[in-house]
Amino acid sequence: MKVILASKSPRRKEILETLGVPFTILTADTDESSNQNDPALLVEQLSLQKAQDVQNMLDAQDKLLPDTLIIASDTVVALNGEILGKPHDREDARRMIRGLQSSTHHVLSGIALCYIDADGNRKGAVSHASTAVHFGPMSEADIELYLDSGEPYDKAGAYAIQGLAGRWITGIEGDYFNVVGLPVNVMCDLAQRALGIDLLRL
Repeated sequence: MKVILASKSPRRKEILETLGVPFTILTADTDESSNQNDPALLVEQLSLQKAQDVQNMLDAQDKLLPDTLIIASDTVVALNGEILGKPHDREDARRMIRGLQSSTHHVLSGIALCYIDADGNRKGAVSHASTAVHFGPMSEADIELYLDSGEPYDKAGAYAIQGLAGRWITGIEGDYFNVVGLPVNVMCDLAQRALGIDLLRL
């Protein structure tokens, strides 16, 4: 089986490598703009679009081979009804971090699987995971130190749990890997249940 990860995220790449899943990386230029206000529906919608865009790109190039699985994911942070994507600039990152500190928010990641079986039949499945993250208090000096690190600017919610921000995270409820960006438990269960694929035994 050929597995394609439809993401350039180094964190998602590292997670799949840790699981021992053999894969290649291929991404398409997906339009991520959306009017969807429900974070769960949003991450499922964008994940599925990313997977389908790669599938369509391979179709157009006549390179979509049988027994190919495409994996795509999208992650957002939800705080008090607001969806936090990647910050636009330092001030936007500061606003996000100020809102997250001394509170609990949720990280949601969608996972979409598009599979072309050995006979050329196409199947798909999509789901999502949600993890509660408890963020401790930060002083204004802490916030400025964190912003100076450069870590917040390419990450949903302006932080990475596995990075410097971990200093202020007091606990989580749910899948740690979901917060990093790829919900391992949901991905493996979805592949097994919907597609009959055991990702750990490829």
